[in-house]
Amino acid sequence: MDRPAVVPLAGLPERVTIYEVGARDGLQNESALVPTEVKAELVTRLLDAGLPIVEATSFVHPRWVPQLADAAELMSLLVDRLGDRGRDLPVLVPNERGLDRALELGCRHIAIFGSATETFAAKNLNSTLDGQFAMFEPTVRRAREAGVDVRAYVSMCFGDPWEGAVPVAQVVDVGKRLFDLGASQLSIGDTIGVGTAGHVTALVDAFVEAGLGTEHLAMHFHDTYGQALANTLAALRAGITTFDASAGGLGGCPYAKSATGNLATEDLVWFLTGLGIEHGVDLDALVATSAWLAGHLGRPSPSAVVRALSG
Repeated sequence: MDRPAVVPLAGLPERVTIYEVGARDGLQNESALVPTEVKAELVTRLLDAGLPIVEATSFVHPRWVPQLADAAELMSLLVDRLGDRGRDLPVLVPNERGLDRALELGCRHIAIFGSATETFAAKNLNSTLDGQFAMFEPTVRRAREAGVDVRAYVSMCFGDPWEGAVPVAQVVDVGKRLFDLGASQLSIGDTIGVGTAGHVTALVDAFVEAGLGTEHLAMHFHDTYGQALANTLAALRAGITTFDASAGGLGGCPYAKSATGNLATEDLVWFLTGLGIEHGVDLDALVATSAWLAGHLGRPSPSAVVRALSG
């Protein structure tokens, strides 16, 4: 069987958007440098598989994430290959210097990466929890003035390896402040994969109660404890319609060793297909892409669906 039986559940969205992060978040933790041409081929294949949004890279300092040191070269290659469509690929920018590089290349969508906890803000942003907003404000303002859309990632929303459980109210406060700076969407991250379904429901409900509708929220789950799909179902029931995922289940966070792989895009697609929820992704093409990438990385894909369908 290469497809699940379609058995819908009442009360779920008819369609969701998958925000593919494999080319950036998926590869950033790889120790062996992946050639720029392979990254460009990966992005192209993911788009060809029907993924509507593919985050391509990050304009971080090469010292922080050596894997992404070729960001400008990659984006130039993608624009040459994809034409104007290449400028619509989102890129992560850590600060105004990163924004400058993105604007020079004509990028139309950027993302910033905030923290819901004090310790992670210090380790990942070299900032305090409150100080990050002053750091992001000019980046977001200048991006919006240039007509560039801004997404805000919020990390450590369900738990932090140094601080433990993170209060829901604290996550909502951080998210609202980032949104109020000018972000169009918040990606709520379970960076170390400790969230469970009830926690997801409580957090989404708290954002809605604070005046931030589900249309402005996305969920970014990690599968460290095998909870990503259960959490996805809880989020669907709460009205979330955008989900981050990484082709082949690759990824992690270079600043949090307990942050293992992202929710695999193939596993998410299989799950949504079984529920009868439209997503627009060609599963066969996606599996073939992740199998191809696994060959370049020299190890099997972490995705259960990739292993099942390509084994």
